[in-house]
Amino acid sequence: MELKESIHQVKESSFRLASLPEEVRNAALEAVCRGLKEKEQEIFAANRQDLAAAEKNRLPAPIVGRLRFDEKKMRDCIAGARDLISMEDPLFRVMLRRQLDEDLVLTRETCPIGVIGVIFESRPDALVQIACLCIKSGNGIILKGGSEAKATNRTLFDIIGQAAVEAGLPDRFAVLLEDRQQIDELLQCDRDVDLLIPRGSNQFVQYIMNHSSIPVMGHADGICHIYVDAAANIDLAVSVIIDSKVQYPAACNAVETLLVHRDIARVLIPALADTAGSRIRFLGDKDTVRLIGCAPATPEDDGMEYLDMVLSVRIVDSLDQAIDHINRFGSHHTDCIITEDKDSAAHFMALVDSAGVYQNCSTRFADGFRYGFGAEVGISTGKLQARGPGGLEGLVTDQYHLKGQGQIVADYASGAAQFRFRDL
Repeated sequence: MELKESIHQVKESSFRLASLPEEVRNAALEAVCRGLKEKEQEIFAANRQDLAAAEKNRLPAPIVGRLRFDEKKMRDCIAGARDLISMEDPLFRVMLRRQLDEDLVLTRETCPIGVIGVIFESRPDALVQIACLCIKSGNGIILKGGSEAKATNRTLFDIIGQAAVEAGLPDRFAVLLEDRQQIDELLQCDRDVDLLIPRGSNQFVQYIMNHSSIPVMGHADGICHIYVDAAANIDLAVSVIIDSKVQYPAACNAVETLLVHRDIARVLIPALADTAGSRIRFLGDKDTVRLIGCAPATPEDDGMEYLDMVLSVRIVDSLDQAIDHINRFGSHHTDCIITEDKDSAAHFMALVDSAGVYQNCSTRFADGFRYGFGAEVGISTGKLQARGPGGLEGLVTDQYHLKGQGQIVADYASGAAQFRFRDL
């Protein structure tokens, strides 16, 4: 079967999927959980096959780390799916009920977007999260994972698809793409695909945006900042910075640039370097180099996403200078201020133009699971539809229902009838 025909079948199935009651969608999620657990050894075997190929091809360590699908990731996937089951149904919620005139009533109700195409990186657990979110929100799914996870993705997709269909979902509610060449064909399916969510490099996301008329949600880079204010608690700052970089440096929400107020730099930067030891390679401006003897940063480091144990450090003279730097060089993903000054924190949060703006906590909290969304399809730095981690609410849209008794616009245009707006 040609790819375009397969995608069209997902579109056709999405209409039925959109009407399924919550009980059926939750039953499908429960069946997915059982299927994953029952066939976990089959999944782990497929993942070992992918890991062996990755080792043979000498893939970078961060990619191998994302590729690994072990018992912990399995537990997290199942826990995320069960969290979705317990969450309020995002569909069929009446958000507005308004009388326009006597016996002319308008309602706005949530409904699925339709068919969502997600192109994601080498993490097989992302496939599980995305599929479960789309099942709960009633959306058809087009999935394209990284080729390095091909065996794991195929195994997961087959298990999830079989379980969900047996629980009552339509046969063709999802399609898995396995060849990179199919991406260009997907980009032309604007009649059948309602939203694209690409997860990858800046270059890749820009390519998707420039080669398709399908709306795109997502982010290109994760250039996240932490600014340490003059009124910061040193111990707290060191702990938060290290977690934001070390806990998982290859993530899009790991900190890449540290900005430090000059009044606290002489204390904070050496304390951070001592605590980090050899775990972090620092790149600094000339003042930072003098303080800790690190390698010098270049102008290119201001906008660099390292995805590694590298941290660029710059000393600033004011809060506003830090804000200007973040808005200029950041990717509007997640940025944090470390301060005990409430006014400084409020000023930072009001002026930093990012999807996530934090005070005194790790940037690694920017995640749908950690936000209590169950999981996420991706993190969006755009300002339309979803912003930040895209959970269930980011996968639904609105539909207006208007019920009347034969009213016609001509009467209102001529003045024969008058609108009588009243929220019900």
